Amino acid sequence: MNAVTVLGAYYFSSLQGKAIYDAAGRKLGSVKDMAMRWDSASPQVVGIKYARKKHELIPIDRVENFSDKGLVLVNGFTEQQVIPLKDEDIYISKWLLDKQIIDLKGSRLVRVNDITLSWVVQKERRCMVLVAVDIGVRGLFRRLGLEFLFKRWENQLLGFEHIKPLEKRTSVLQLVRDKEQLGQLHPADIANILEEMDYKRRAEFIDNLEEQQAIDALSEMDLDTQVEIIEHMDENRASDILEEMPPDEAADILGELSEEKSQGLLNLMELEDAEEVRELMQYEEDTAGALMTTEYVSFFERLTVGQTINRLRELAPAAETIYYIFVTDEEEHLQGVLSLRELIVAAPETYLHDIMHTKVVAVEPDDNHQKVVDIINKYSLLAVPVVDSEGVILGIITVDDIIDIIIPDRGKGDARFWVTLRKRLGRGR
Repeated sequence: MNAVTVLGAYYFSSLQGKAIYDAAGRKLGSVKDMAMRWDSASPQVVGIKYARKKHELIPIDRVENFSDKGLVLVNGFTEQQVIPLKDEDIYISKWLLDKQIIDLKGSRLVRVNDITLSWVVQKERRCMVLVAVDIGVRGLFRRLGLEFLFKRWENQLLGFEHIKPLEKRTSVLQLVRDKEQLGQLHPADIANILEEMDYKRRAEFIDNLEEQQAIDALSEMDLDTQVEIIEHMDENRASDILEEMPPDEAADILGELSEEKSQGLLNLMELEDAEEVRELMQYEEDTAGALMTTEYVSFFERLTVGQTINRLRELAPAAETIYYIFVTDEEEHLQGVLSLRELIVAAPETYLHDIMHTKVVAVEPDDNHQKVVDIINKYSLLAVPVVDSEGVILGIITVDDIIDIIIPDRGKGDARFWVTLRKRLGRGR
């Protein structure tokens, strides 16, 4: 094992701007930047940029020591010993500081505010190793010379062993196990991270997500962000995601795109999915039809409770909600409704038409939003069915869609809160 002697630990911000002297005390310049080479888990400084308009570096092993006064070079150093910046070298200040990276612990997007460095001797050779990035507020104010105001704040460091080497100078920073760790985050947390990115970074980030992750995260965002993401995404990827989203959400997004873009994506979708979305897009914006989703479950009135429960297990994953069981005749006319609780406690051999409630509150697709809000509020419903003039069920409107109208500026996560609260209070059962 090679012994490593640590000569000192530094922050990059504390070294930048320091004067550089030769062994005789002659000032050669100051630390304008440092060039690093990142070909392993522990990137190393290869040289110091000491002149403003020159990309020539003082080799890091030519530094004798660091002091409060500045950097002192080894005896005998001459400017003929400088080395050029190579294509694989990266300036710390220019290409690493201020890059964004995901803080999975805090489920947020953060910036590299400073770098911790270790000055070591290994194999009788001096070298400087980059140890961690500082992503905390204290690191930011250290760069501004105001760290004394934040002495009580802990440093937030992320070791370079957790970060993938940059593929090129302009690449974004990625964690070594970001895909695996992102899978453990709630979709709302992923949505928050995405909303903090610019559109270029978003596209690259979403490409690295599993399809279901991308769908779930997209569903947590406001409509403007959803539209922006779909607009800049590869068309095939975008159409795949829209296919798997709830049809009403897909219709909302496509309705905000240009006619050409919208039709192009619809043409790439599976025919059945595209037709479902097209039907929803035909309704006026402020109507019940525009609010409803076609992802609901209904059952023939002559089924038994046991048969219904078995069928429900197959259909539930694709439904918007299963708190209500809608009962129809053979022509899909809405005949009645019962709650999931009523279904479960009933005897397996009981027919649905014997236990369903035949007085069903419903709305029609051309009813305005206010009527839908009034009905859901009056009857404390979690969902209301939408039927045509002949009583055929077309879809359902859920309470979270109504909250979008009542509180238009609230986040998607707040809707989940209100729905959960309703259920806990026992309303709509």
